[in-house]
Amino acid sequence: MQDLDSDLLRTFLAVAGTGSITEGARRIGRSQSATSLQIMRLEEVLGRAVFARTGRGVALTDAGQRLMPVARDVTGRLDVALRDITSDGLRGKLRLGIPDDHGRAKLAQILGAFAQSHPQVELEVTCSLSTEFPALLSRGQLDLAVHEVETPGPREEVIHGDPTCWVTSSFQDLAAADPVPVALFDRACWWRDAAIAALESRSKPYRIVFSSQSVAGVTAAVEAGIAVGLLGRSSLTHHMRVLGAGQGFPEMPVSRLVVATAAHADETLAGTMTAAIRAAFRD
Repeated sequence: MQDLDSDLLRTFLAVAGTGSITEGARRIGRSQSATSLQIMRLEEVLGRAVFARTGRGVALTDAGQRLMPVARDVTGRLDVALRDITSDGLRGKLRLGIPDDHGRAKLAQILGAFAQSHPQVELEVTCSLSTEFPALLSRGQLDLAVHEVETPGPREEVIHGDPTCWVTSSFQDLAAADPVPVALFDRACWWRDAAIAALESRSKPYRIVFSSQSVAGVTAAVEAGIAVGLLGRSSLTHHMRVLGAGQGFPEMPVSRLVVATAAHADETLAGTMTAAIRAAFRD
């Protein structure tokens, strides 16, 4: 009799959750072929198919529907047992601020992993405009915060650097427009200050035609051909074209993502979270 391996169940849940072998493989960090082999092995153990192939991916069969609650229960119990056995005894409360745009998905994964590894730590997470974080840290309302700066200050550790550049739509030549239409962040931040300083240094007319609180908003304006904008290279898409000295746009500074620690923060809790964030961005 063959065993129903928990690893096979996790693969099954990943594929079922995404409705795709390819996306399921990406979620669990395996190749598509290895994931397909695991699903085949699971179906061999059960003696019946758990997925039906469709034009858009895969769908659960009747057997797959019956297996779903069992797989969730088994893997959930194993995760709880692992957390209980391997818990390092870290306790307390950590108030963390994370930005509402840059790296949000990655930071959410880090928080999930941290909560699983340290289940007795209470996390209070604030997701908002990162320009508010320095004041919240100094007022004792946050212990730790992740935000972007041009020049790191005291108690700020750089975890990621992202060069910034001027970009325009691949389908619209706005660099030669007079005046040049520009999309900027509508809040006081070094990104906006650096952009305006660069535009003023060109000694050519420009006008702000679009303002947004987020990277997503500026990105949308650029892709739509409404304006040129200043973005980090990690945010560029194939619908954009970089503008440089040849088009009269100066080289721009590097944006640095930092973890800032409040003076009052618990050193052990803050240090453990900082290490987790640092490792994730390094990987």
